[in-house]
Amino acid sequence: MKKVLIPTKLNQVVKDILDANGHYTVVMEETTDLPALAQRHPDTYAMIVRSEKVTPAVIDSLPALKVIVRAGSGYDTIDTKYARKKGIDVMTTPGANANAVAEEVIALMLADARHLIKADASCRAGLWDKKSFMGREVSGKTVGIVGLGAIGQLVAKRLSGFECQLIGYDPVISQDRAQQVGVELVDMPTLFERADYVTLHVPENDQTRGMVNAELLARAKKGATIVNCARSGIINEADLRAVKAEKGLRFLNDVYPKDAEGPKTCADIADIMVPHLGASTKEANTKAAALAAQELIEFDEKGITSYIVNRGIPAGLDEAYGELAYTLSKLGRSLVGAEAKLKLIETSFYGTLKPYANWLLVPIVSALSEDFDRSMDFPAARKFLSGMGIDYNDRETDERKGFENSITLDLTGGVGKDTLRTVSIRGTLTENTMMISRINDFHSLYFEPKGHTAVFIYKDRPGVLGQIGAALAAAHINIDDVRNPHDTKGVESIAILKVNQAVPVEVMEKIAKEIKAFTHFTVEL
Repeated sequence: MKKVLIPTKLNQVVKDILDANGHYTVVMEETTDLPALAQRHPDTYAMIVRSEKVTPAVIDSLPALKVIVRAGSGYDTIDTKYARKKGIDVMTTPGANANAVAEEVIALMLADARHLIKADASCRAGLWDKKSFMGREVSGKTVGIVGLGAIGQLVAKRLSGFECQLIGYDPVISQDRAQQVGVELVDMPTLFERADYVTLHVPENDQTRGMVNAELLARAKKGATIVNCARSGIINEADLRAVKAEKGLRFLNDVYPKDAEGPKTCADIADIMVPHLGASTKEANTKAAALAAQELIEFDEKGITSYIVNRGIPAGLDEAYGELAYTLSKLGRSLVGAEAKLKLIETSFYGTLKPYANWLLVPIVSALSEDFDRSMDFPAARKFLSGMGIDYNDRETDERKGFENSITLDLTGGVGKDTLRTVSIRGTLTENTMMISRINDFHSLYFEPKGHTAVFIYKDRPGVLGQIGAALAAAHINIDDVRNPHDTKGVESIAILKVNQAVPVEVMEKIAKEIKAFTHFTVEL
């Protein structure tokens, strides 16, 4: 019998499922002192937790521990790297709280639209002040959904009965999939300009932190409502504070830098604020508990590893090829264009990389969307792509081509209604250094994808590279390296410049206009 330690308040269904299996001894004991509990159960094989801190000291006190399951999606309270060092797999139950969060968004919208919280307090005080609580209806309004992953798509589904016009922004979801869930895809500025409600469903990271800033808020409709049940750092609070009163914006919030008692920095600008209740439903708790038990059983009996978030590198594969796959995908996404809605991913893995094709798809997908964790596995990657309406094809390779230990990645996206755009990019490792060898018909690039990079594609003619260099110099930007080949037909040229700092948008736009570039972008690799 394998001992499973559950040191948290979790629905009884987790114990019922494990007991019914017959191979586990379950110890459920809610405690604030996990280290002490762990000391009493050194023979623990698996541990199921919620927000408990699983530190190296806790892990060291459980020498038989092989699995940690987080009943939920976030796992920042678990030292996953130390767990991997000790040979312990850490799993999560993603999606268990998706519907709960989606319903909370609707609840906040309705409560604010009809002033239910203040009206309740007023009525309890014996007042009958109907005039002060004149509300508005959600039906018929335009709702902008930022992030169309599992939660964002459920928000769209739940709002369908309100006959709202749904618009959304997501850099990954396909046009076809968005149409299936009833959402018109737009860019972020357009979303803020058109939406009566903006609801946020993206993770917080370097790309999304502070994304709702002064520039976007300046475009917001007067009287619009912003709902944040995602992560607090997505909104620049200072920028919101500066424009909120002037534009009559409403702000409904459920997330904070820390889930803890004490003053909240957004208290002066939040019209409704609740203590991170997104996942706090009996149903979500039950689902997370059941999934935790089922995942443990499937891991033990079937070897299913889809939800492990601290996977090790497969034996025989150099970890650098995972970084190469990630970088190729990130660069390819920039090349196909942010406005292109991905429809197809195709890969070719050459040489000794072919047996690791499934593993290498994971960093490719994670580079395309911050909603997909890089530590997941191939089935999870395929499931994610399917949910976003993106097809995947791993092609047979011809080893006679001589592309030893290289990766070719093709991304196809829709631009407008009827136009498809495909970008093909190949890379490899040379003396343990990543090299991009080909982009479309630009061969023999031998470009190291590292640092701040500016790319221009234009009609081939003399003097263009000099124009680019002069414009960058005028902006006090130094060029560290450059690649500037023609395509195989001698019609177009590509300029790939590694520079010492990020190139401002206005500088890129000025250069692109001067040289009449077909494509231009910057990316940090």
